[in-house]
Amino acid sequence: MILNTTAPGFSKSPIRVLHLEDSIADHALTQLTLRRAGLPHEMRQTDTLEGFSEWLRQESFDLILADYRLPGFTALDAWNVVEKQPNHPPFVLLSGAIGEAAAVDAMRLGFADYLLKDDMARLPHVLQRAIEVAEARRAREQAVAELAASERRLADLAEHLQTSIEEERAAIAREIHDDIGGALAAVKFDLAWLARHSQDDGQRQHAASATEMLQHAMDASQRLMMNLRPPVLDQGLVAAVRWLAESFERRTRVPVRMNASREAMDIPPALQLVAYRTAQEALTNVHKHAQANRVHIDLSDHEGVLTLEISDDGRGMAPEMRHKPRSFGLKGLQERALRAGGWLDISSRPGQGTSVIMSVPLTSGGCKAGEEP
Repeated sequence: MILNTTAPGFSKSPIRVLHLEDSIADHALTQLTLRRAGLPHEMRQTDTLEGFSEWLRQESFDLILADYRLPGFTALDAWNVVEKQPNHPPFVLLSGAIGEAAAVDAMRLGFADYLLKDDMARLPHVLQRAIEVAEARRAREQAVAELAASERRLADLAEHLQTSIEEERAAIAREIHDDIGGALAAVKFDLAWLARHSQDDGQRQHAASATEMLQHAMDASQRLMMNLRPPVLDQGLVAAVRWLAESFERRTRVPVRMNASREAMDIPPALQLVAYRTAQEALTNVHKHAQANRVHIDLSDHEGVLTLEISDDGRGMAPEMRHKPRSFGLKGLQERALRAGGWLDISSRPGQGTSVIMSVPLTSGGCKAGEEP
């Protein structure tokens, strides 16, 4: 058998093999078989478990080749030494006496392959395949690790962006309250003064009209401020979600029924904000897409889990709609719940409404008081 040294993943440099074998003749036959196949190799041989461990400490190997039964121990004892090492080389059994059951058990443990000494001609192919599989596994594990690291970096970036957004919202809300709100209130006082002291009916009518428009502007600024950073959260999550429901009902004329397990819930401020934003986004989606006739909100903290469910009887959505590339609203809600140590479930079918359920354990370390999720 001539080995294909140009096969993908095959290295032209000699492979380093640690041979666990107590027969000098079998060791020599193994080397001869590899030379005849044209497989460049460097081989170290030992027949003791201590020598095996010492070689592993001294050098790195591409593959371990071992007889099954050796004086005082078996290849399984050697495997127990090898498997504790990270990125250990593939372990191949080469034995003259091993039952099928023992071979199957060895493969289940993680051995790369096994071969009977009577079939020695296949050894070069078995070694090459074991090394290629090990290299592919390491490459896959590295890719998975890199993907996980990339996902963690993206999650950290999303968290940073979300925190920045909330901070910016709070800053804008303060400016609206302190600057714009104060200026509008001052103008309203001036218009009221003009209306009281003017002797001209036309001027009083203009002042009344301007006051009415000004009140619209003040109401709009209040709505903006509430949406940006709702001070109603200072009264607790139940009060804040109830205010959202009432505002939604006034704007859309869609009746909203809300149930809460109790009025006072001991919820960390950051988690209150997660729940509030989830309710806000869900109601926005109902208004934009659902064409619903009724909405139901359920809020509870039973058994140490904060659960918020917003359901409607609208037109629902197909499963593929949840995975649209630009469906950032739902993805943002899922990421918020995940960073808070919980999860978000969306249940919907066309024509049968939609249900958005956020669940976060109140004992989780993912969202503590005073922290942004």
